[in-house]
Amino acid sequence: MLAIGTKAPEFEAPDQTGKTHKLSYHLGKWVLLYFYPKDFTSGCTTEACGIRDNYEGFKKIDAAVFGVSTDSVESHAGFAKEHSLPFPILSDPEKKIVSAYEANGIMTKRISYLIDPKGVIAKTYDNVDPDKHAAEVLTDLAELKK
Repeated sequence: MLAIGTKAPEFEAPDQTGKTHKLSYHLGKWVLLYFYPKDFTSGCTTEACGIRDNYEGFKKIDAAVFGVSTDSVESHAGFAKEHSLPFPILSDPEKKIVSAYEANGIMTKRISYLIDPKGVIAKTYDNVDPDKHAAEVLTDLAELKK
């Protein structure tokens, strides 16, 4: 994983609607960038729905959330629609973001980064529990914002 204190690599990718996102568009905000292996699988669905269910907490503190996997825009569109996901899921079939953030493996690793408003990695998560991840990140954000 990238180290805490490292400048977060810039990324550019389309979300489930085809809209392009870049990290630099969100300077000045906290960003949760979470990587997951595959749309429609049990752990990935649990994690995404947990973030969905806690999304108001992220909005309340003006934090941006991005899921990332190597699935297509079309797959993400179906996944987001089926589970009413209110945040962007970035499509990275060429594994540019996955590689830059060291989430590559046989499948995309289930890891996350919390990026501060200056674009620096403030917290890393390498043993993500899909059931508890959203609450864990919100707790950490509350601490880091103090």
